[in-house]
Amino acid sequence: MVLILLGVVAFSVLTARNLSNYVRENLTVTVMLADTVSTNDAHRLCRDLYHRPYARNIDYISKEQALKEQTKAMGSDPSEFLGMNPFVSTLEMQLKSDYANRDSLSWIARELAHNPKVTDVVYQEDLMDRVNRNLQKISLVLLVLAALLTFISYSLISNTVRLRVYSQRFLIHTMKLVGASWGFIRRPFMLDGLVVGVVAALLACAVLGGAVWALYQYEPNLTTIITWQVLALTGLVVLSFGLIITLLCSYISVNHFLRMRAGELYKI
Repeated sequence: MVLILLGVVAFSVLTARNLSNYVRENLTVTVMLADTVSTNDAHRLCRDLYHRPYARNIDYISKEQALKEQTKAMGSDPSEFLGMNPFVSTLEMQLKSDYANRDSLSWIARELAHNPKVTDVVYQEDLMDRVNRNLQKISLVLLVLAALLTFISYSLISNTVRLRVYSQRFLIHTMKLVGASWGFIRRPFMLDGLVVGVVAALLACAVLGGAVWALYQYEPNLTTIITWQVLALTGLVVLSFGLIITLLCSYISVNHFLRMRAGELYKI
């Protein structure tokens, strides 16, 4: 159960990064084009922008397409009473997550504005700042929660292992009396802890894997956020914690009783 909790936290921390990238990469920068820009010129501009390091995806929306979409949304054709198409051709650009911040957008907008084919660059700066701030807060909360649960997990597993070793304290003392080395006495407890850690980690991974499978069945599009790398890292974290904590607790607990004298064993 403890490793399942640790796995959930590790999964949340790893998924938060993918979620952060997904949200940032879906924020749109609208590049408005001049009336004199033809469709071929717009496509050439798209190809040029794709070679820039910040561009992830670019969609060209012509004046006619923009008019059709707005007519469908408004229920009436604006060009009928205006006598002209009031819309301009635009490029809807999504940036790579590393560039979806205020500083990067400032120089990207300046760079685009220098192009004679571009009349304006529009993006929701306040929304982007709010998204980045909220994502930072979520990441901080998850890291604090991960640290807290790691401490709690260590305490719970340590107490469980110590109780198991406590029940064998007289056997440990007897082995010490007949001349067994500390390493020889520790070995079976360490091996037992290793087996317990591996079995517990595998069971925890099975439970977490079943939960993720259920999520996939409910929402298949989660594959963009919950990738196989996240699943592999989560399994590795659970297995590592299962082994490290049980081995460390076994080592400390056995050494604690090895240092005690015979009279002290009766007092605890």
